[in-house]
Amino acid sequence: MSDCEQNEAACPIHFAMMVIGKRWTALIVRDLVTGTKRFCQLEHSLDGISPKMLSQRLHELEDQELVKREVYPEVPVRVEYSLTEKGMGLKDVIDSMAAWGEKWA
Repeated sequence: MSDCEQNEAACPIHFAMMVIGKRWTALIVRDLVTGTKRFCQLEHSLDGISPKMLSQRLHELEDQELVKREVYPEVPVRVEYSLTEKGMGLKDVIDSMAAWGEKWA
């Protein structure tokens, strides 16, 4: 038996799914892979997500050091989100998911 079969906590796939497996998370990463976005841009792109859910997911991604939040002291305040180096490491995963979806959807 592999480590994954014996212990979910040691499984890299389990770890990855804990990070991006929640609803909306992969789509947020998909949008941020193309560059920095403001909250309203993400909200508009993610049809059906509530502002509360988007805010919650962004905070979780910040806590996991996948997303960087930049606040600009302007009036009104401007907040931008971008992927960290760790977050950009998910680009290949997102690209593979997109390719699979295009082939089989």
